[in-house]
Amino acid sequence: MLEKIDHIGIAVRNLDEALKFYGVMGAGADHFEEVPAQKVRVAFINVGGVNIELLEPTSEESPIAKYLEKKGEGIHHIAYRVPCIRTALDKLRAEGIKLIDEEPKPGAHGMQIAFVHPKSVNGVLTELSQAGDH
Repeated sequence: MLEKIDHIGIAVRNLDEALKFYGVMGAGADHFEEVPAQKVRVAFINVGGVNIELLEPTSEESPIAKYLEKKGEGIHHIAYRVPCIRTALDKLRAEGIKLIDEEPKPGAHGMQIAFVHPKSVNGVLTELSQAGDH
């Protein structure tokens, strides 16, 4: 059911500052987007077929702002691509896996996303993502 690692999300306080490292290393951002549903501004950097997603909060109410306040900058989540997010959520729910999102919601790149609680994934906040609408 997991097709590939879609991206690794990194929480940052300042997107422009965070991008400097990647620019020096020859890997610039190829996509910028504001995701109002998540209250973040994101930049995607493709590294060997896997995206690094830098997430900067646009509001103090953003989950990323709360994460930064609690834990500081760093890896926030790993996202896996699935063919059908609703099927994946149903299967996880049936197995008693704790979900943060019971229903998919809009993410960057027009994806449908949902988060799985870290307590069910060895302490790792896990995002499921699906391209388009299913």
